Amino acid sequence: MATQQAVSAEARGERILEVFGSAFGELLAADPAAFQVKFRKMAASAFAFYRGTACLFYSDLDEEKHGGPFLDERTSRVWIHGDLHAENFGTYMDANGRLIFNVNDFDEAYVGPFTWDLKRFAASVALLGYTKALSDEQITDLVRTYAVAYRERIRSLATGTKEDDAPSLSLDTAEGPVLEALRAARANTRFGLLDSMTEIRDWERRFTPGGGAIELDSATRYKVLDAFDGYLDTLPVATHFRPDAYRVKDVVGRRGIGIGSAGLPSYNILLEGHSDALENDLVIYMKQAQTPAVSRHITDPEIRDYFLHEGHRTVISQRALQAHADPWLGWTELSGTGQLVAEVSPYALDLDWSDLDAPEEIARVVADLGRATATMHAAADDESGHSLVPFSTERAIDAAIAADEEGFPGMLVDFAHDYGYRTRRDHQIFVDLFRNGRIPGL
Repeated sequence: MATQQAVSAEARGERILEVFGSAFGELLAADPAAFQVKFRKMAASAFAFYRGTACLFYSDLDEEKHGGPFLDERTSRVWIHGDLHAENFGTYMDANGRLIFNVNDFDEAYVGPFTWDLKRFAASVALLGYTKALSDEQITDLVRTYAVAYRERIRSLATGTKEDDAPSLSLDTAEGPVLEALRAARANTRFGLLDSMTEIRDWERRFTPGGGAIELDSATRYKVLDAFDGYLDTLPVATHFRPDAYRVKDVVGRRGIGIGSAGLPSYNILLEGHSDALENDLVIYMKQAQTPAVSRHITDPEIRDYFLHEGHRTVISQRALQAHADPWLGWTELSGTGQLVAEVSPYALDLDWSDLDAPEEIARVVADLGRATATMHAAADDESGHSLVPFSTERAIDAAIAADEEGFPGMLVDFAHDYGYRTRRDHQIFVDLFRNGRIPGL
């Protein structure tokens, strides 16, 4: 048995290296140091490994691309988040000035099977529950709670529930840890953000040297400013500020070293903002958009050809999935590569799971996230202004689930346990590959 497990682990290790080579090869070759940081973060836990390996997840799901439970011609063609795990939820200030708790980080968003989002989230619950020493039965209950909340909200939206009857999670409607997150975000200020990133020099605000900021040479600065001018043309019509609001005060480079952005060059741009007051200055970021992992397993040319580049794809997807998105959200090109541009917001705060330990409290949050997921899937359909999904997604999903009400939560529970176990094993295999110098290019 031990020999068989060793052989199996070796084969799985080769598969992991193959997927990593396809997904990360070019970026890793361009910036090995950034991937050293990324992989060390991924080595810290099975959950951190899971966060950084959407490419492996979709490779494992590839056999479902032409079918699977609850999937048909319509439910296989839904705007999806693409990396829906427990830590990709948080607060943001919407275009109407309301603090909202919802899904965030749309770098992996695409069009595909709606169940792929749900499965990715369910497996993350299993991994998170394992780190908190929850039993298999408790993890089952949490996944069922998520599935039931998702199903109930989809049914409500499909039967014509008005937005007032299915409200967003806000300061007026949220409870428990989600409300705490919203209150913490509300306590932040733009001045506090500016104080952490900038300083006043010669009566004008500038980025503070050091701290990860990279001074640009004149040629790169010119290219960034030219790309910024192109970005302004992609802003929503509703984003109308006085002309001086868009005046650039300073630009610095940054290099992504996080789990999801290793090796991706990015830039911070300081703008005049809504008035001449220094505390109303604004910071936006421009970063190279990445190829979403799910797109490697969706072969429909209509979907692929819909997007100008990955920056355009990220922004269009986010606008489809997130009601009243950041008014500064837009796209551009830099040296022929698609870029995502958005505000560095003081009101963006991720949900902190570290103090969430009681199963009852976790269940309350998971139910909220189930409803938020359903609302997100329902937002991006025939009413969102995009021709890729020309039908009511909530009605299509509702009909698919109605055909097997009992099987729906069971499918997610089984997947959560199975893939959670696989990820914990994969994590150990990955750590052994990494520590023994077996990842090419590092």
